[in-house]
Amino acid sequence: MALIKDVFSDDWLDRLSRALDAPRLQQDIKRADWEELAFKQRVRRISTSLGSYVPREFDVAATELERLAPEFTGLAGIVFPDYIELYGDDWDRSLLALERLTPYSTAEFAVRRFLLSDQDRYLQQALLWSTSDDEHVRRLASEGTRPRLPWGQAIPALIADPRPVLPLLDRLLTDDSLYVRKSVANHLNDITKTHPELVIERLDQLGNNPQTDWVLRHASRTLLKQGHPDVLKAFGLVTRGTVTVDDLTVTPSLPIGGELTFTFALTTTEPQVLRIEYAIDYVKKRGMSQKVFRISERQVAGRETFTKRQSFRNLTTRVHYPGTHRVTILINGQAYATATFDVTGEE
Repeated sequence: MALIKDVFSDDWLDRLSRALDAPRLQQDIKRADWEELAFKQRVRRISTSLGSYVPREFDVAATELERLAPEFTGLAGIVFPDYIELYGDDWDRSLLALERLTPYSTAEFAVRRFLLSDQDRYLQQALLWSTSDDEHVRRLASEGTRPRLPWGQAIPALIADPRPVLPLLDRLLTDDSLYVRKSVANHLNDITKTHPELVIERLDQLGNNPQTDWVLRHASRTLLKQGHPDVLKAFGLVTRGTVTVDDLTVTPSLPIGGELTFTFALTTTEPQVLRIEYAIDYVKKRGMSQKVFRISERQVAGRETFTKRQSFRNLTTRVHYPGTHRVTILINGQAYATATFDVTGEE
């Protein structure tokens, strides 16, 4: 199976060497430890090596990388913004370069050096980017300021107080580009983890614009999984009449690597839209950890039966341990039925 770090293939490195007229570049990059380097380590190895093959004057080097960027699009092209992060010694020229490079790959990681060094100055630039005609630059305004960007440096000041970035996000809530709106939604979802009230107070905009509605729904996904009552109410997920869950049956025992199957019946006395989820309390190395999974959010009338399956195969993001686990059926964020099951050693 190909790994993400393999985007830097011999062919790609050879093309870069030829584009720079630097026959020794690939040799400098692929030193003895190359195979052991993770993706971001390879990015930094390449951008560091570029320093020996582009002009020493930063403005000239940035211009050269801007010229080459259209030939090296996609994820691998991230090495050019990384060079700017590493060697940019002129604030304005660096941010101009990152603005020009981001459409060909992404500068969302490289800009964080500048955000961390002078937040007020950087946010003024990001606010200007939010008005750009280029959707990639508008997305950079949001993505580059996310406080908890995956793979990126955290921004402690914006985790503690995200209010300085809210004017930028509010401007992009109705952006025509889904690419931009997804970034705004993910950014707001980051904010819900420490300051949910700042997202909840924006839910009064629901119904004003379909693009805003989509952003706010996606931004509220963590709060919905947590069963936050104000958020459920904002999306019309208020239980009416009598709702019951019964006949919950689960696979009594399964090995690590096996599959859990469970079935339950849901009955409602009034037709209504319900958010139907299940939570699994996983046995961990120390204690328990719960994860919520969505089944459906739709109109339910009368009685319906649901069957779900959940893999217990080990993943890089989730390792399973033997012991007694628990599954809970959630309706509009409330627990309605619970059953336990045992997970044994690997099959």
